Amino acid sequence: MRQLVILSGKGGTGKTSITASFASLAAREFVLADCDVDAPDLHFLLQPQVQRAHEFSSSSLPEIDLATCTACGLCMAHCRFGAIDPGYTIDDIACEGCGLCAHVCPEDAIAMKPAASGYWYQSTTGQGTMVHARLNFGEGNSGKLVTRVKEEAVRVAEELGVRGILVDGPPGIGCPVIAALSGASDALLVTEPSISAVHDLKRIMAVCRHFGIPASICINRCDLDEEYSAIIAQLAHDTGLPVVGRIPYDENVTWALIGGKTIVDYDDGPAARAIRGMWESISTG
Repeated sequence: MRQLVILSGKGGTGKTSITASFASLAAREFVLADCDVDAPDLHFLLQPQVQRAHEFSSSSLPEIDLATCTACGLCMAHCRFGAIDPGYTIDDIACEGCGLCAHVCPEDAIAMKPAASGYWYQSTTGQGTMVHARLNFGEGNSGKLVTRVKEEAVRVAEELGVRGILVDGPPGIGCPVIAALSGASDALLVTEPSISAVHDLKRIMAVCRHFGIPASICINRCDLDEEYSAIIAQLAHDTGLPVVGRIPYDENVTWALIGGKTIVDYDDGPAARAIRGMWESISTG
């Protein structure tokens, strides 16, 4: 089963817009997975209708049994985060879930209970089934939620008998990105002609190389700086990665986003034609 992961190394390169356009062009041949669980936005364009919602827990929070508590103060004294109030209640925002308070309590009045870290969903869209998620504010362990989203997307794809999954990955090179790349057949790295984008492109290329994931490159808004577009093309040549897409700046992309549409559904302008050509090039892989 193919797992095509779209990554960017940095935010703002147009990764999600391209993923949504691919979803429209794929004609329901792929299950869609939004693995940017810290700041998901694929749903703005694909407008999913939630069919199933599941709570996700990857951490624990302490719960104090006030009937057993003797107010000895040891938990407050040892909590470096100041998460235990004088009335022996827990400040969920300040608490890091380390469990030290439960360890030092002489009366065993504190128990660690699973905490809701977010939700993951299976939804229907006009472009096919979509699996996506939302991590609660301030929660960590987003890599675990990404893994859960991918596992469910693969399961649904196998159940439906489609070609594979199309993954909108998170930006950067951290744990969520590594989780999104796990099991990937190939990756599309979306970049733009700027200093910061070239720097971060090199980092995500190194991650793909480390894990043995074949990658290709798309230069978005390629005509905004011809010098840096040439630098990216030379970098791709030197590392043996193909440049499969060069998308010119097109202000209609913005108007399409404002209208809640992908650019390939909005018009047949230069950006839409470039994305269609790129999809034709990589979809047969």
